[in-house]
Amino acid sequence: MIINVAQLSELLQGEYTGDGETEIHGPSQIDKGIPGTVTFLANPKYEDFAYTTEASALIVQKDFSPKSPLKAALIKVNDVYGAMMFLVEKFGDNGLPETGISDMAQLADGFVRSESISIGAYSVIEKGVTIGKGTVIYPQVYIGHGAQIGEGVMIYPGVRIYPGTIIGDGCIIHSNAVIGCDGFGYRPDEKGHYVKIKHAGKVILEKNVEIGANAVIDRGTLTFTKIGEGSKIDNLVQIAHNVVVGKHTVIAAQAGVAGSSSIGDHARIGGQVGIAGHIHIADRIEIQAQSGVHTGKYSEGSRLFGYPAINYNDYLKSYAVFRQLPDFKKKIEALEKQISALKGE
Repeated sequence: MIINVAQLSELLQGEYTGDGETEIHGPSQIDKGIPGTVTFLANPKYEDFAYTTEASALIVQKDFSPKSPLKAALIKVNDVYGAMMFLVEKFGDNGLPETGISDMAQLADGFVRSESISIGAYSVIEKGVTIGKGTVIYPQVYIGHGAQIGEGVMIYPGVRIYPGTIIGDGCIIHSNAVIGCDGFGYRPDEKGHYVKIKHAGKVILEKNVEIGANAVIDRGTLTFTKIGEGSKIDNLVQIAHNVVVGKHTVIAAQAGVAGSSSIGDHARIGGQVGIAGHIHIADRIEIQAQSGVHTGKYSEGSRLFGYPAINYNDYLKSYAVFRQLPDFKKKIEALEKQISALKGE
């Protein structure tokens, strides 16, 4: 899409100053802007870049007043983030495969299809699979027998969906995610050899869930592993067997949730967080990156940090003391010498 500044401002229901005829062909980051692009300023700490960016247009809040001359045309809007998200969608190339089913897809007899679905080349759809209308399946996707795929689902290349998995409407699954593999379940026999525990459960993704690239969600041992409506799982996240994640919860990259734990609604889990098995994380809890959580004793809305994780503010206070330990040691040694000297006197 190519559009000029005046048209862009009208599209965003904003007000512009500068050359309205300047053509815009895409978005850019404010500190890496190039001519012909539009960028945005939402966080005041990046304001210095507004005066140096090479982008041709700059989206700002309606109350923004520049402190120095600007090279870029200004477009003032009510919601800067909303405007940029809208533009990224408009300018973005969604790269959708051609509508319809590729001749090079392998479809089992008895697979149930709805209207207007797309299935790319070399994808394999097993017997008993159902796929809702408007769903897009990119090339090289595997969907195991009996899986149920809802309406308007987007499944990117290389995804592997094991048998019996249930995926709700509007879900997005990014490349190379694996949904429904066996959990890490073994028992030692009398010789100490590990014997695999069979898994007969499934994975359920409720509607509007998004799963990142290379994420893995294990199926339940006897029951299910479930990701609640609207939750977002980042790249490289491991969700173990029997885990239940609540609604509208977000889990950042490289986090891991051990078996049979549960996470409440609207929780926020930072990157590389480790959550032990068989515990419950309450609603609206926030866990900072690289924390390790071994207990479910924390109440709704708690903020956790550290390893093992404790209350966020307690951790910051403790860390402030920890950093001063070398100085404290010197002071204590000095005091001990003074006390010894006084005793000697």
